Amino acid sequence: MFGLGLPEIAVMLVTVLLIFGPSKLPQLGKSIGSAIKNFRNAVSGKENKKESLQ
Repeated sequence: MFGLGLPEIAVMLVTVLLIFGPSKLPQLGKSIGSAIKNFRNAVSGKENKKESLQ
C-alpha cells in the first residue's frame, strides 16, 4: 500500500530529531508507547487495575 523504504524512514527520523531535539526523544517515545498501550487496552475492553480500584 505505502512504499516506505529505508530512505523514507530515515528522512522521517531526521525530521523528528530536528523538530523535537535529542533531549526530548526518549520522553516522546515513552508517551507514544503508553498511548498505543492505552489504545489497545481500550479496544480490547481491558481496564487498568489502578482505574478500577478508584
